[in-house]
Amino acid sequence: MKTLSARAQEMPSSPIRKLVPYADRAKAAGKHVYHLNIGQPDIRTPETFFNPIKNMDMPVVEYGPSAGLLSLREKFAAYYRANNIDVSAQNILITTGGSEAIIFTLMVLMDPGDEVIIPEPFYTNYNGFAVEAGVKVVPIPSSIDTGFQLPPIGSIREKITPRTRAIMICNPNNPTGYVYSRQEMEALRDICLEKDLFLLTDEVYREFVYDGAEHISAMHFPEIADRVVMLDSVSKRYSACGARIGMIVSKNEAFIEAALKFGMARLCPPTIEQIASEAAVDTPQSYFDEVNAEYKKRRDLMVRLLRDIPGVVCPNPRGAFYLVVGLPVEDAGHFAQWLLTDFDVDGETVMVAPADGFYATPGLGKNEVRIAYVLKEQDIARAMHIVAEGLKAYPHKKA
Repeated sequence: MKTLSARAQEMPSSPIRKLVPYADRAKAAGKHVYHLNIGQPDIRTPETFFNPIKNMDMPVVEYGPSAGLLSLREKFAAYYRANNIDVSAQNILITTGGSEAIIFTLMVLMDPGDEVIIPEPFYTNYNGFAVEAGVKVVPIPSSIDTGFQLPPIGSIREKITPRTRAIMICNPNNPTGYVYSRQEMEALRDICLEKDLFLLTDEVYREFVYDGAEHISAMHFPEIADRVVMLDSVSKRYSACGARIGMIVSKNEAFIEAALKFGMARLCPPTIEQIASEAAVDTPQSYFDEVNAEYKKRRDLMVRLLRDIPGVVCPNPRGAFYLVVGLPVEDAGHFAQWLLTDFDVDGETVMVAPADGFYATPGLGKNEVRIAYVLKEQDIARAMHIVAEGLKAYPHKKA
């Protein structure tokens, strides 16, 4: 029998989902599992999203334009302009989720064997997208000791080779919640100008920043407008993860034109979800004010309870709804699995994501987990109690 492709064998499993079979068995055994492993908020999707599709009068769900509905692109362009990002509908390509936006971008900008530099830890699926595109991820480690701030620009410069095509960041960051400062964004701008690199910026969490932090978009720098590609989606902004509507935004006309050819090959993004997303752009600011306040309360509670646990290292993230935590164990992946297979408190346990899967450098993140504060405060308090009790009982603590 012929073997599978090298690509299939290299494709990594998601650390966010690979423990799902253990969680399923725990549930089948009657345990309640608090899911802190995945960025699926319990925040209600705004009514504006649902209104146009509740009584939709559409006799046929037809193919739409490969670039996405013009009315949606115009609506998004107006949204971006309100956020000091000067773009038009022609600068936007609608994709089937932010995932497709990233895959298209890598495929358009890079040939097999080309390199993209990414500060780690990073969104784990970047690894998978790079495998699909035949692209090499060159990681630049950041540290939990500095709260995962941008590594020194000198360390990035050292990694640039003739095959380097781009630097990629997620801001605010998944999995760490770090928000890049203006100085850090300016440093990235300058090195992309100096080395003639693209800057890929994943900004799906831009609405979620706390403690007076300012979200600085790479699109705010006109001097690199021709080399910035912004990746975005409606999933987290409107708590509509299942809608699968993303977008690529760039003022580089040749890039958008090339990306559209990939869009043509997959025909079109989902029509009904585009209609709902267009209406969602009209969601009032009060919705985001309430959501931000709720996430901040959850973050504050989780950080406080984690810092009360002996041996836990917990930075205070200023954006998104994740944090990466250092645990007093040798293997956080084993601990996460053990919580599901061998431990509970009164029939309840917790699912977290081992953080080593958010790194590309072997061995890093071995004693870290990513936790999403996407549950209500009562559930977070209960889940952190279970984690604390689990660490007391875990037989393989750090020496």
